[in-house]
Amino acid sequence: MSTYKDKIDLSRLPQHIAIIMDGNGRWAKEKGYPRVFGHKNGVKSVSVITEAATELGIRYLTLYVFSTENWGRPREEVSALMELLVDSIDKETARLMKNNIRLMTIGDLNRLPEKVRAKLVECSRVTSGNTGLTLILALSYSSRWEIKNAIQHMATDVKQGNINPEDISEELISSYMLTKDIPNPDLLIRTSGEIRLSNFLLWQIAYAELYFTEKHWPAFRKEEFYKSIVNYQKRDRRFGK
Repeated sequence: MSTYKDKIDLSRLPQHIAIIMDGNGRWAKEKGYPRVFGHKNGVKSVSVITEAATELGIRYLTLYVFSTENWGRPREEVSALMELLVDSIDKETARLMKNNIRLMTIGDLNRLPEKVRAKLVECSRVTSGNTGLTLILALSYSSRWEIKNAIQHMATDVKQGNINPEDISEELISSYMLTKDIPNPDLLIRTSGEIRLSNFLLWQIAYAELYFTEKHWPAFRKEEFYKSIVNYQKRDRRFGK
């Protein structure tokens, strides 16, 4: 039986896929469980989709793990998420090494608990030499915060005479972004039926193709991931031309 994976043209893969992983809480509620149960099962989807991206040869995969707005959630849920993150990094580092995956993080990492930061720094260091998929975790991240941060650094450089205001270009602005060494996403996927961008990579996705699915993140598996790529490959990307 033909699958969506069979329909993928490996010569026209998106280089960079970004995912807004939505629906953990709703998935858990539908099953009569607390939200944390949904987050734990969402971790399984991270492993599955990372594996699928690696098998296909995708170069970059960015996952929206925790936004700056998420700090406003109940303290118990935030604490559980942080503990889950530490536990996941502990368990996944060996798998990342085995599969030649490099880990990177973007966001206001200073707001993360020290234990979480230490784990992320160590995993990033250990995997820094890997040359396969680059897995980017957006943690304590929001696009408006990133743009504000970039403008502040740029303004400082203007004030110090390092750059002239008339020399500011799109390329220069991009060089101040946290993603300066990463190509812009070709495909943005959002799960759980919500059709909005939620303050995610707003500068970088100017010409990305958008794909929305009703599947909650814990139920998002390889075949749905392949389906999104097939859908992407059917589109005519003109970049405004």
